[in-house]
Amino acid sequence: MSTCLFCRIAQGEIPSKKAYEDEEVLVFHDINPAAPVHLLMIPKEHVDNLLAVEPRHTALLGKMLALAPRLAREQGATDGFRIVINNGPDGGQEVYHLHMHVLGGPRPWKRL
Repeated sequence: MSTCLFCRIAQGEIPSKKAYEDEEVLVFHDINPAAPVHLLMIPKEHVDNLLAVEPRHTALLGKMLALAPRLAREQGATDGFRIVINNGPDGGQEVYHLHMHVLGGPRPWKRL
């Protein structure tokens, strides 16, 4: 059994509110949202972060980026959204499993 939080979510050991799932990717709602729409998009394969990505992950990363606009719109982010990927301690990464934050919706949330 993995101790990685996101691996356990992907394996169904920890429940999540799913927005999308296929054989490679799981997308679920963040339990502590920073915006009206706040999805977490993870590969089901454990990859620590972008620093650990290999050439074989290229198609997977492309799939995730291409899926983000559709899911953002479906969840109500019709006037735009943001993608955030935190990497390493200085990049603000808290869970060491590659994940994209998809943030959108009416904006009282902070701009970068």
